[in-house]
Amino acid sequence: MRLVGAALFFAVTTVVAQNPQAPPVGQIPIPQPCTAEQIAAAQAPPAPAAAAAGRGRGGRGGGLPCHMPDPREGLKPGKYDAGEASLNMKLVSNMRQPDGMHDPNAANPRSLDYANSDLAFGMNGRLALQGNFHGMIFYNIEDPTKVSLQTIVSCPGGQGDVSAWGNLAFMSVESYGRIDCSAEGPPAAGRGAGAAPPTAGAAAPPAPGAGRGAAPADPNRMFGVRIFDISDPRKPRQVAAVQTCRGSHTHSLVTDPADKANIYIYVSGSSGVRSADEKAGCVSDPTAPNTSTFGIDVIKVPLKNPELSAVVSHAYIFADANTGELASLRGRRQGTGEPSPNPTSGCHDVTSFPFHQLLGGACSGNGLLLDTKNVAKPKRLDDVADAAFAFWHSATFNNDGTKLLFSDEWGGGTSPMCQSIHPPMWGGNAVFDIQGTGDNRRLKFGGYFKLPAWQTATENCVAHNGSLVPVPGRDIMVQAFYQGGVTVFDFTTSSRIQEIAYFDRGPIDAANLVIGGYWSVYYYNGFLYGSEIARGLDIFELTPSQFLSQNELDAAKLATREGCGASNDMNPQCQAHYVWPAQYVVARAYLDQLARDKALPQERIDALNAGMKDVEGATGAARAGAVTRLNGLAAALATDAAAATGHNATRMKAAASTIQKRNLQPK
Repeated sequence: MRLVGAALFFAVTTVVAQNPQAPPVGQIPIPQPCTAEQIAAAQAPPAPAAAAAGRGRGGRGGGLPCHMPDPREGLKPGKYDAGEASLNMKLVSNMRQPDGMHDPNAANPRSLDYANSDLAFGMNGRLALQGNFHGMIFYNIEDPTKVSLQTIVSCPGGQGDVSAWGNLAFMSVESYGRIDCSAEGPPAAGRGAGAAPPTAGAAAPPAPGAGRGAAPADPNRMFGVRIFDISDPRKPRQVAAVQTCRGSHTHSLVTDPADKANIYIYVSGSSGVRSADEKAGCVSDPTAPNTSTFGIDVIKVPLKNPELSAVVSHAYIFADANTGELASLRGRRQGTGEPSPNPTSGCHDVTSFPFHQLLGGACSGNGLLLDTKNVAKPKRLDDVADAAFAFWHSATFNNDGTKLLFSDEWGGGTSPMCQSIHPPMWGGNAVFDIQGTGDNRRLKFGGYFKLPAWQTATENCVAHNGSLVPVPGRDIMVQAFYQGGVTVFDFTTSSRIQEIAYFDRGPIDAANLVIGGYWSVYYYNGFLYGSEIARGLDIFELTPSQFLSQNELDAAKLATREGCGASNDMNPQCQAHYVWPAQYVVARAYLDQLARDKALPQERIDALNAGMKDVEGATGAARAGAVTRLNGLAAALATDAAAATGHNATRMKAAASTIQKRNLQPK
């Protein structure tokens, strides 16, 4: 966030150009409500060719140029009693905002003093750590249907972006955070050293410039990343406070395969540069060769001695590789596509992908692809700008590292940007295919996706944080849209993106815009966890449908993570690589996809499924014979894969390989 003040499918337009320029404001086509005739046409069975091409609600690949009725529209308002609408997912439990983390007498409905923010997961699957503008909330999620509160930590200092690694937790700090986590504000004229401090537990007062600008020197100010020991999550203990020059709006963990003793933190600071009198080495002059702008800070964390954590470099990721100019990138004005008058000076968020040694940078005016072989000095491979984007906010890779999805936080997260009057490609996502190899990898535009349901003027709504849903053979993402709710969509083909599930509530208030909705929604160990800004924590489960089979859901639950922390840690901005075991249900998931796409004759699919069932139900010599027959079917499928192309060739090969590997295992 920036602090600025029925399963019918349809599609709007097709975009095929790199960095597409949107038409000027006033000329952008806004979908109008469908007529009765258009609705009837949409409900008619599609022609075989259309079915093969796919028709996706919220996609941008051709189809009805009108807005279909949506159950999410017109829901009853309310905080804890709002109307709800869902498709192919269910709410399994929720935790309301705990005492100590909300202000029952808040005078300003747009206040963020106690707003929930991001999530991280750890402690071997037992912990969900929820950030908050007032501190952190620790939940025990050992049983996702019976979540319990462990403790809260009062520690104001901005939005409180969080991560977890083993027994350590990390928290971003900006605004007027205090080293000791107190709520005391900045030095004020007329308040002597012996004056009484503010009331304990009160939110930190805002700094000049919306709380994120430069300020007078203050030796007690915290402006960077806190590190906590959470060995006992009921008693977190701060062990380090790493100061940076621009604070930390967000941060992302990253690993160096050659350095097992340390982890690293990429820090995205969006504040003004603090005074050198407060932190030595900070340089506010943007023209200085050692300026504290135009890059990200890199913190090194010794895992055995986290108290020794320190900034080890300032990576100038916007610099021109040939000229050395630090401020070499500019975005585009939304709507016109004209170059921005100001250079891009920092990132809102970066997502590391250690397995592929890649970094996706969502950097206000630009989207970046970087190589992280040298963790302390990431190397920019490509950068893009897009006239449909107002503010590049976050980035997500697909599991293969062949796509990079960027989200646009048009309106800053506190504005209602999903109304019927808004362009369908503004405030959503842009997917780019990563083409080429090595240093020649480049970003090629694929398509847009935005939540298709219209929201009201009292619902803050725009694309925000999400993660992959690890269904093998597909690229599926779950994403938060604030009060627009939760959306789940398939972007396996970047030019044909389809929404396949959703959950939404009515506005918190029908008459006034009260800030709320989902800050983030992430898939973790079979469930979807949603951080609701005003309402607490929601846990969902996807349900089988024509778009997602039970086999695919079961295969997703078997996926394990590698490349970023312990196997049961999850920090979405340090993206883990998913792997699936050689189990028949994984092969069945691939076969379901081939059946859905009609990429293999149904009798072949039936024979493979029957063969797996025979092996599962047999013993001794009968099992050996069943394995031999199934291996023959798998070998034929592998032969077909060699002659096929695209996603289905990959699925055929993966299904055959999974079956053959499973057949080598004892029963």
